[in-house]
Amino acid sequence: MSAEKGSNILNQAKWLVVLALFALAVVGNSYYSEVAFLYRVLGVVGVILLALVVMASTTFGKSSLKLMSESRNELRRVVWPTRVETTQTFLVVFVSIVLLCLFFWGLESLLSWLTKLVLG
Repeated sequence: MSAEKGSNILNQAKWLVVLALFALAVVGNSYYSEVAFLYRVLGVVGVILLALVVMASTTFGKSSLKLMSESRNELRRVVWPTRVETTQTFLVVFVSIVLLCLFFWGLESLLSWLTKLVLG
């Protein structure tokens, strides 16, 4: 058996464990409905965190964590608009929408009037 095939089987086993843990969280929450809400929430959160740790140890999980880290770094580099720029952009868009609405209202009124004139 090659190392890649063994790794693939291990990843599949980990995913089965993750699915089983998620199922355990859902079924356990329903089964223990008489237990206090706080304890059920803590149990579900704990099981889900355990599932996420197992998920992070898979090949897909590692690449997902790397992608999230790179995305976070990219978000830090974004130049966000200032409040003034955002307000000015909003006003330009709002005025443009109002003007277009008035234009189409006038066009529709003109076409309705012309239709009534032609059809009687």
